[in-house]
Parts: sequence; structure tokens; C-alpha cells
Amino acid sequence: VRLAHTQSHPDILITVDNGIASFEGVAEANRLGMAVLITDHHLPADRLPDAACIINPNQPGCPFPSKHLAGVGVMFYLTLALRAELRERGAGNEPNLADLLPLVALGTVADVVPLDHNNRILVQQGLARIRAGRIQPGVAALFQVAGRDPRRATARDLGYALGPRLNAAGRLTDMALGIECLVTDDAARARAITAELDRLNRERRSIESGMREEAIAAVEARDYGETFTLSLFDPAWHQGVIGIVAGRIKDRFHRPAIAFARGAAGEIRGSGRSIPALHLRDALDRVAVLHPGLILKFGGHAAAAGLTLREDDFGRFSAAFEDAARVLLSPADLERVIETDGALEPGELTRETVEMLSAPVWGHGFPAPRFCDEFEVAAQRVVGEKHLKLTLSQGTIRMEAMRFFSTDAAPRKIRAVYHPMLNEYNGMTSVQLNIEHWEPFTV
Repeated sequence: VRLAHTQSHPDILITVDNGIASFEGVAEANRLGMAVLITDHHLPADRLPDAACIINPNQPGCPFPSKHLAGVGVMFYLTLALRAELRERGAGNEPNLADLLPLVALGTVADVVPLDHNNRILVQQGLARIRAGRIQPGVAALFQVAGRDPRRATARDLGYALGPRLNAAGRLTDMALGIECLVTDDAARARAITAELDRLNRERRSIESGMREEAIAAVEARDYGETFTLSLFDPAWHQGVIGIVAGRIKDRFHRPAIAFARGAAGEIRGSGRSIPALHLRDALDRVAVLHPGLILKFGGHAAAAGLTLREDDFGRFSAAFEDAARVLLSPADLERVIETDGALEPGELTRETVEMLSAPVWGHGFPAPRFCDEFEVAAQRVVGEKHLKLTLSQGTIRMEAMRFFSTDAAPRKIRAVYHPMLNEYNGMTSVQLNIEHWEPFTV
């Protein structure tokens, strides 16, 4: 707020994807004579900031039916309302907001919000424009540097190829680089930015890999089997990557996980990810109520949240968070359940099937179909130092499979959860199984 006041002297501050918990920031803006318009989707506390206006589908009394809009979706609806007002006033030269849909789709998928009916429409319309080549130079350059074809774009491309490269700038250096990538009209500048974003993303992956292994070792070194939560802190961890690490730990151990790194002097900042049974923001709110002053600030939603503590209070917070989870969870909630759509007949594992399954918009809250079947492992080898490539068989039929980011050897017979995908190599396209989970299988 003070920086904006000093540099630009605005009359109005408009937030995007934040502000619903910024009580001190809004108060300071008001003191400096700036009106604040908050656009956010995070869950509010029991009171709201003293802003001039708040647009948030999750604030009390908001009748908007879709409560899962990402921050970019909230802003998109604000621009729709602004265009309607301009039209009402006869302003003319109204903007073509459909041009923004690729950005709306990218932001919605990358923020991992549930893909309810409303969000799927936004993403589908954005993907349609991407596939038609009606995209910003920065988005086109991101597809190019990621080695993806925008003519065949899927939500998975947005979430796993484009989103991480954009986020890498904010995690390691300055998020302004990612913003410039999306708003520039200069294709050459966009290519230069995406080259740097790709470099930063490789650096981010390297940092994350080391932190992830340290976190896994820390969990496995203690008796975590009886615990309901995992709180981790390492003074050497990078603040920009702790959210990713928390997500990896949550996935591996099926526990709500919060990873902390050092922030301001004497403080640590945490980023948490939760399992479906625990609403993370509500759990933090319970801790804040029962232990006043322990959490300096926090915010978020059901699946993810952030918070700040004094470094000396890490142990006390870990115990309080564990106590809160024990009240809100049962031991059965900590059992991992993998839901599948059953088995596919070998004759159904065709390119046509995979293309049909790839057509809809899948994502968080609306997962793509996955299947389960028994296989014999005919061959396996490590590729790229961190993935396992397998040849599986069912009777006389053989098929190729990949187990990404795992090099653990598979037993001779497995029951595997997988989704089929197309593998393109040397101009050839074949069906390949992406193995998500396996367990030994005996007749």
C-alpha cells in the first residue's frame, strides 16, 4: 500500500486474488486516502476489511452460485460487469473480453480450484480459443518452450506445463516477469521472457527435489504413523517452494502437511496442503481461537492455506495443529482411498479411446477417469534418472507404461491404477499407461 502510494498516488487500489484478510493493509490505504476494491476468492474471517467494495463469492450474503471461482475468474466477472456498465452509458469501443479467456482458463487451472460447472465452461472456452490459435504472444511462447502443441491443448497442459513456468518467477525472483509474459504484445519479447521462465523453472525443480527428499527423510525418521498431521521446518528451505513440498508430502503420506521456511526476522512462513477430509483454513482458525496470538496471520481455503508464526513458536504450533486435526478427523480419514472406473479391456486401449477421454475438461474436483487392472511386468528400467519405464503384459498382449517420479522396482505381478495417454516419439504415436499406484498382486 505504501509503495503504491509513493510511486503512483492512486485514488483506487484494486486487489486481485487477495485482500480479504488484509485488515492492516486496507486500514493503511484508507489513512492515505486511497479507496480499496478487493477482488478475492479466499474464505473470509468472521469480519471483513473496511474496504470501499468487496467482490468475493465466498463472503457472507453473496448470491453468486459458483463458490469456486479462482481469483482470475472473479476479476473476469468484474470486467464483464464493467463492460455492461460502459455499454449502458453508451461509451462505445467496448473491449472484446473473449480475448481474455485463454488467460482465464490458465489461471483457473493453475490455481487448482475445483472445476465445477461454471469453471469448466470458462476453461473449455479458453481452451477452444487456444486450440484455434487466438492467444496472447506470451501464452504461445509458453506452449513453445514447454514443447506442447497449442492446437491440441488440454487442461493438463495448462496445469503441468504452463502454470509452473509462470509461477517459477514469483517463487524464485520477481513475479513481474510472469505478468509481463502474459501482457506483452511483442512476440520476440515473449520468447525471451519464456526462455528465462523455463530456466527458472528448472532451477525451481532442482531446489524442490532437494527439499522434498529432506522432508521425506525427516518424516520417515520419526514415528509418523500415529500422527494426524505433518508440520516441517528447515531454516535452509526456500520460501518460494514450500507449498509444492507440502503438497508432495501430503500426497506421499496422506496427512495434512505444512512446510515452513524463514520469513521476516524472527518469523517463519508456512504453506499447507490438506487431504479431502480436513478443511485446512477451518483447522487453522480453530488453532487461532484456542491459542490467541500463536498464529500471526493466516488465510486460504479448504485444500490449501498459508500462515505466519514466530520461529520460536513452531513446536507449540505443531502440537496445536495436531490437536485440532485429532478433533476434526478420524483415523479412517487417514486411510488413502483410490477410486477408479474399473478395468479396461485390452482392445479398448486404442488411440481413439485416449483421444475421447482427453476431450473433456478434467481437473481438481472433476478428475479424469482412471482404471485398475492386473498385469505381469515383462520388463522395467529407469529412464531420465527418476522415472520407471515398464513393459506390461496381459496374456499375449503387451503394452508400454511409465511410472513418473519413482524408481522403485515393481514386483513381477501388480495391480495398477493408471490412466492411458498418447506417447509421441520419433514421429510415432502409441498408447502408453501412466501408472499412478501399484501394489503386489497374487492369484
